[in-house]
Amino acid sequence: MTTAERGGPTVAGGGDPNALENAYRKVTFHLIPFIFVCYLFNYLDRVNVGFAKLQMLDALKWSETIYGLGAGIFFIGYVLSGVPSNLLLHKLGARKVIGTLMVAWGAASAALMFVQTPEQFYALRFITGVFEAGFFPGIVLYFTSWFPASRRGRIMGLFMSAIPISGVLGSPLSGWMMQAFAGQGGMAGWQWMFLLQGLPTVALGFLVYILLNDGIDQAKWLSDDEKAMLRAELEKDEKLRRETSTAADTFASVLKNKNVWLLGLIYFCIQMGVYAINFWLPTIVKSLGFQTPTMVGWISAIPYLCASIFMIWIGRSGDARKERRWHLSAPLLMGLFGLMLATQAGSNTTLAIVGLSFATMGALAGLPMFWPLPTAFLGSAAAAGGLALINSLGQIAGFVSPFLVGWIKDATGGTTVALYVLSGVLFLGAMLVLRVPAKVVNR
Repeated sequence: MTTAERGGPTVAGGGDPNALENAYRKVTFHLIPFIFVCYLFNYLDRVNVGFAKLQMLDALKWSETIYGLGAGIFFIGYVLSGVPSNLLLHKLGARKVIGTLMVAWGAASAALMFVQTPEQFYALRFITGVFEAGFFPGIVLYFTSWFPASRRGRIMGLFMSAIPISGVLGSPLSGWMMQAFAGQGGMAGWQWMFLLQGLPTVALGFLVYILLNDGIDQAKWLSDDEKAMLRAELEKDEKLRRETSTAADTFASVLKNKNVWLLGLIYFCIQMGVYAINFWLPTIVKSLGFQTPTMVGWISAIPYLCASIFMIWIGRSGDARKERRWHLSAPLLMGLFGLMLATQAGSNTTLAIVGLSFATMGALAGLPMFWPLPTAFLGSAAAAGGLALINSLGQIAGFVSPFLVGWIKDATGGTTVALYVLSGVLFLGAMLVLRVPAKVVNR
């Protein structure tokens, strides 16, 4: 009985499946740890205003609505720049574009330490969004030049576990920075936090030029045989994609493809939950009775730790079963359950943290399970613009979600109504996932 008959791995054009697995392990080990660290700081620089808010609002005499607008205006710049940034990356290569963007947004994020007026806050958040826009869709596009669709679930799970890990590490770290450095050099704790979290991003941007390769052919750390096997797998994947009648091959066909717009709406629903958690979790934890920034940081890390483990597991499960839709809709329903549980917890701190943990696990696990869907049917010519378009549609939630929660909190005095609204959005997203044709994405 052959390897293929036993259901084991096969190599395009024949060959040793063990050699192929070794080649992919080498690629994963070489790329993922460094890109993981870059994405960790990418996400930390994006959402650390959630911690700065604990001191910033009182110090600058700002309202919750001002904070919500400033947190969200980042995504206006992000959405406007997403497609152009990815098209530029497709033309110039990952190293040049991603490295330059990281240096720029790291500097802009660190400059938030100087803001004194809402207008300055809005301007810097907008600029940071412009520079960050090309990173995430650029990395998703970058992975398509290394990994076939059948392997992207686990890869995206590993890569995007940087989001909850940024919470696990960043929450206690942010709280500690704000408390330990407060008053040093005449600066407030929140100012130190922006500085100390922005500068490493600048350094990582310069390292991108040294450590990343633009594709398989440029990777000197791969042998010629390994390069040939990896190229053959990508060619096999492209052939399978072309057999799908709904495949999109040009950016013009992307704009006409109903699945692209459906996926953009689904991603919007996912991100509504994700950004509500990222921007408001410290505030919700503080409302449970934990007052010091350090304690808020440690408690906020619990949901993120649970989510990081769950994201990796579900990514592996989706790849092993070659099933995408239920592996995405089920976590969204879990997020809905968690938000509802948190709203009903009342003064029960333990129950509230359990609810927030389920909400964080469900919403964040939706991210790595989402991205294998569009990459399964977007051709190489359409992927740069298509992935950026879907990402930009979803990132509109980054503006809507924090502003909506801030406005509701100012109007009602609490976050309960906002959590109910977000629960409904997650339910809508779960139902829309089931409308995506299984033959398009289950690879």
